[in-house]
Amino acid sequence: MPWPDTTHLLADVHLTGDNTPAARQLAGYLAGPARGAAAVYILGDLFDVWVGDDVSFDAHRGTLDALAGLSAARVPLYFQRGNRDFAVGTRFFVHTGARPLADPVVHRIAGQPVLLAHGDIFCSDDIAHQKFRRRYTNAIWRARMLRMPAGLRRFIARQARARSQAGKQRKAADIMDVNIETVARWATDTETCRIVHGHVHKPADHRHANVHRHVLADWRPDRAEILTLSRSAIRRRALDDDGRFVGDTGQEEA
Repeated sequence: MPWPDTTHLLADVHLTGDNTPAARQLAGYLAGPARGAAAVYILGDLFDVWVGDDVSFDAHRGTLDALAGLSAARVPLYFQRGNRDFAVGTRFFVHTGARPLADPVVHRIAGQPVLLAHGDIFCSDDIAHQKFRRRYTNAIWRARMLRMPAGLRRFIARQARARSQAGKQRKAADIMDVNIETVARWATDTETCRIVHGHVHKPADHRHANVHRHVLADWRPDRAEILTLSRSAIRRRALDDDGRFVGDTGQEEA
């Protein structure tokens, strides 16, 4: 059998626990279509909130076991922290076999360099979020947060979600989307012509001069999607309730 040449990418599943349709859908995907991938990349916000391996692990053990099963099947698995799951730590990576990714980072995929990011680094007009991003990506700040009692961390997470939701009501929509000049600067600095990211919950494929930018879909009850990248094509593959591919939601030449 030839070695698979198609890489799978996803983000923004926002899991709240194992007993949810999204968790069952993801588990089906990891046990099914993902096994045929050259590699699987999860670019942040897999979990709706992760307040530390010591607290959040058991609520998602089924998902973690499913990720470990993919690694055991020798499919390379990569995980990039997002703003919702920045507290994912060593226990997560040891259990799942996932390889941690910096954010952003350039990986060679399907024969070309691709800039991979959760996506919030490109939303430079959202000053409040950028302030939070500087905190959650700081290892010292993260370690300080994880030393807090579990109950306090849960309380802080609830408060942060409430402030985030309230803030979204006050912010202009374009502020929460990417800044094209910031995207172009990152593409130039990293010498890449293809970017894949999530975070903004606006799945689409964009062209900025010579840069192709692919925004990953956020998972919803009526939509779950995997972006697949090969040497010949980029496809958006829809998943059914059992995590199986059921068709394409879009395709372009690679």
